[in-house]
Amino acid sequence: MADGNKAGGNRFRYGLWRGGPDPLAPPYDVRAAVDEVGADVLSGGSLREALRDLLRRGPSGRGGLDDLSARARRMRLEAMRRGSLDGTVTRSQALLDQALAAERDELAGRDDDAARFAEATLDSLPRSTARAVEELSGYEWASEQARQTYQQILDGLRQEVLEQRFSGLRDALGATANDPAAQQRLARMMSDLNDLLGRHARGEDTQDAFAAFMREHGEFFPEQPGSVEELIDALARRAAAGEQLMRSLSASQRAELEGLMDQALAGSGLAGQMAELTANLRALRPDLPWDRQSRVRGQEPLGYGEATGALGEIADLDELIEQLAQEHPGATLDDVDVEAVERNLGRAAADDVRRLRELERELRRQGWVTRGADGLTLSPKALRRLGGTALRRVFADLAEGRRGQHDLRDAGAAGEVTGASRLWAYGDEQPLDVVRTVTRAVTRRGAGVPVTLQVDDFEVAETERRASAAVALCVDLSFSMMADGRWGPMKQTALALSHLVATRFPQDALQIVGFSRVAGVLSQQELAAVEPDFVQGTNLQHALRLAARHLHRHPGFEPVVLIITDGEPTAHLDTDGEAVFSWPPMHETVQATVAEVDGLTRSGATLNFFMLGEDPGLRRFVDAVARRNGGRVFTPEAEELGRYVVSDYLRARRGRRG
Repeated sequence: MADGNKAGGNRFRYGLWRGGPDPLAPPYDVRAAVDEVGADVLSGGSLREALRDLLRRGPSGRGGLDDLSARARRMRLEAMRRGSLDGTVTRSQALLDQALAAERDELAGRDDDAARFAEATLDSLPRSTARAVEELSGYEWASEQARQTYQQILDGLRQEVLEQRFSGLRDALGATANDPAAQQRLARMMSDLNDLLGRHARGEDTQDAFAAFMREHGEFFPEQPGSVEELIDALARRAAAGEQLMRSLSASQRAELEGLMDQALAGSGLAGQMAELTANLRALRPDLPWDRQSRVRGQEPLGYGEATGALGEIADLDELIEQLAQEHPGATLDDVDVEAVERNLGRAAADDVRRLRELERELRRQGWVTRGADGLTLSPKALRRLGGTALRRVFADLAEGRRGQHDLRDAGAAGEVTGASRLWAYGDEQPLDVVRTVTRAVTRRGAGVPVTLQVDDFEVAETERRASAAVALCVDLSFSMMADGRWGPMKQTALALSHLVATRFPQDALQIVGFSRVAGVLSQQELAAVEPDFVQGTNLQHALRLAARHLHRHPGFEPVVLIITDGEPTAHLDTDGEAVFSWPPMHETVQATVAEVDGLTRSGATLNFFMLGEDPGLRRFVDAVARRNGGRVFTPEAEELGRYVVSDYLRARRGRRG
């Protein structure tokens, strides 16, 4: 916060913001969110699922998509229990009974043939409410009360249907909605609306026509749509709710309501316009749930508007639940309709979605995640942080420990500083000795600022050269690693070693080889995202072949081969390159694997096994390989795997090739 003072020469004072929440603060601690994802990955979880779960539960377990989905489901259940959908038919039947009772009372007091004929007419009415109402359309009512009650059936239903389709109808027409002039005005609006929608469907430019339509008929649409598309969205959702109501009734109930609606609209001359409007909207928004059936159950009978309102709410909530689920490939929070969230779940829920959107955007903006065809994934920056976390977990005292190295006689850029320095010469790669360089410049020019440096002033710090190592880490990706709780420690170990090599020993060449029925080289990003292979097979032969190729590409490097597995070899590549699996292991598999071991042994590489579990077959195999190759066998607990592997890598780097 700053305040200025003209009299003080535009001086400003800065202090803490005291006007409420910091307007420049991010919505969440972004690094903490990345660490939450990392914790899931290091525990053996899927990277894609970890990113998805972060948004589902919300950072620090608050305001996530799961909470919003649960609220939407509860509201959907409440809407489904709101009442009975056949309330319009029930109400019409009750009004008809009242009208007939009043008419019979009036006729009973009359002693003439016309009254007896009228009573016979009433007695012969069909049991169907819709058909009875239809047959009474030309009936001459003796009772004015009965006539008015009968008219309520048609006028009330017509009013409900039209108000459901046009939310501003009552305000536009007021109490005169059923008089001839109002009906003509409504019919003119619907005719203009159908003409507008038809032109839009044909691809014509309707911008001016829409503006003219809204100037003349805007009072029917209090939501004030800003375009034809917004107008269509509002109308189509209401029309779809009306169609859903028909589909959700029983066959007899549907026939009753359709008959009553036909009569209610036919009398006003709007039936044709309404049918055309529904057809236009259905063609323009075919993706809406026009034919969905919903099982709304409750004791309270719902009128037409209430029933369609409940069904429209259910449809909105269904769509919202699908958006919040984020199940489809490439889903993002931009797919969530925030206005629909606010309309159905309230302002606070919409704010939660906005904050999650901001978090997702901030993760991308700060370079923590990238978006691909399959959705979000961690960036190299985030993977470096994840690797650092893994390294701290599995080898917490590494920072205090001594760096592993190979001592050679000549000096080099990649070694430890000896304390000595010498003048820089062209081609030197040793680090610059800044203090001695500046001292030489000051001695030459004398004290003063700035200090001007010349080429002759530069001194470099001498170092003891460290030989580089070619490291192949072979990790078992078979399903048993996941089933027995070893997946997380394996992934954590590999990420920790990768980070250690990249940050402490950048001159080393690390390759991570994952193997199940076949083997493959894994990048750090692929390693973080890798998931168990559900096919059978442990193809160590293929993994060792890839490891050998990696070592051969780096002649003169110290060869280091580390193998993490929980099962004996059960697969190998045949002469055609096809993977062959057999359990128990066949002789050919063992022979092919041993051949790769022998090749690595001849090249001077030592194979160190980290055996997880107590598989007797694996124990016999690795003991035999250790005797043949001269390597070592470790049997760590899963939680100690990382320390064993990293420590052995550092020990191997301090060794010499025999």
